[in-house]
Amino acid sequence: MAVETTRDQNGSCGKFMPMRYFMAIMGSIGLAIIYGFKVNISIAIVAMVNHTALAENSRNYNASNKVESVNSTTNVSEDGPFVWDKTVQGQILSAYFIGYLISMIPGARMAELVSAKWVMNVAVLLNVVASVLSPISAHGHYLLLALMRVIQGIGGGVSFPAMHVMVTKWGPPSERNVLASIIYAGTAIGTLIAILLSGLLAANLGWVWVFYIEGVLCLIWCTAWWLMVEDSPEQQKRFISEEERDYISNSMGESSDNHSHKLPVPWGQIFKSPAFLAIFIAHFCSNFGWYMLLVELPSFMNQVLEFDLKSNATLSALPYLCMWIFTMLLSKVLSVIVEKKQITVTLSRKIGTFFSSVIPMICLLVVAFLGQNRTLAVVFMTIGVTCMGGMYSGFLANHIDIAPNFAGTLVALTNTFATIPGIIVPLIVGYITESDTPAEGWNIIFFVTAGILVVEIIVYWIFGSGNEQSWNKVKGNDEEPHEQDMPLKQNCES
Repeated sequence: MAVETTRDQNGSCGKFMPMRYFMAIMGSIGLAIIYGFKVNISIAIVAMVNHTALAENSRNYNASNKVESVNSTTNVSEDGPFVWDKTVQGQILSAYFIGYLISMIPGARMAELVSAKWVMNVAVLLNVVASVLSPISAHGHYLLLALMRVIQGIGGGVSFPAMHVMVTKWGPPSERNVLASIIYAGTAIGTLIAILLSGLLAANLGWVWVFYIEGVLCLIWCTAWWLMVEDSPEQQKRFISEEERDYISNSMGESSDNHSHKLPVPWGQIFKSPAFLAIFIAHFCSNFGWYMLLVELPSFMNQVLEFDLKSNATLSALPYLCMWIFTMLLSKVLSVIVEKKQITVTLSRKIGTFFSSVIPMICLLVVAFLGQNRTLAVVFMTIGVTCMGGMYSGFLANHIDIAPNFAGTLVALTNTFATIPGIIVPLIVGYITESDTPAEGWNIIFFVTAGILVVEIIVYWIFGSGNEQSWNKVKGNDEEPHEQDMPLKQNCES
């Protein structure tokens, strides 16, 4: 941003990045950390498991209660110390989503009523602690490692509601699409970095360093978020101009006044709202495809395409770099054409959701018919994951449109239901691909996922809406009618 001394139309003095965008970038890094911890186990577990021993053991091997050492006759360069069959691996991968499931709604209410900033900070800290304790837990018993994953899931579960609340308080309505996309694009960057870094660490230093190094590095973010970001522009005393604070307040109008009141949640009206139910169903269907790709893509690359650990990490990460770029471009394009009134907010949300469902659906069907054609499989999987970035400009930003006062609670509700695929997908994949011909099992998974994505776009295209719902304007018990004070505007000082 150019240096200037006059106030611009966005409420910034121009000398520094506007604080709302700094908050969005920090939030993006925070979600990158959360998602990095979510997926690093998918890479690390490839190096943790003794694949040779599994191949030599009979199908009657019982891995539920013990961990065996690597036999010298079965040692290969990428084999680890644990003889965990695919069922056990599925349980470890699924454990994250148990914590994720139980924490979202309580975390959302804490973010709305107490502090979204601190809910987010604690979320990352939980992930850091559990990551550092993961190696010793794995050597103790696989269920202890699963417990660490549950703890990380608790932190991950509250992160989306917390950041939805932050966007609601910091984002002028015309900029919420861009701010939300900046923040949630962090999930793609976090996935990208985690897959690349985890693959390099596991291949060169050993799998334990995946958990140690990534855990310690994330303490830097916790400190910066604590010291530099507050819950709202009104509470932000440093790094923000009076002009930006007034600009945000003026742009929100009456809705900003509601943030100071503890509003009761209109549960009955929420679940009768077609606009909310459209998001509810779209989120579930999208997450089925998202988690299938996010958690299981490294396994597909290893089992079917037969990439080694280093190639697996690199190629599994590539789609998320493309996804991050696509997310930022699409959000900006949609924001500009909505601001010019060329399309409505409703249509922009449906376009984003179209990209995140229809294109991945087509790509999955193509991959199912490609067999072991490595090059084309990687190309179409990359396109599919890239276009899933449309969900951040689509239904995932829609909660804020229809009810900004309850955005955290709404995303917690939809994300709670949408976490079910995160729990069942690893288990289903582990069961279906247990056969001697995993390629056929993966084809079944791709067909089922494609069908679910078709349901997503049909339901959301018919019932989705970008209009604020009447039940968002519910008054708190302690609220009295009053005249809204007009914010004062001040000239920007050099």
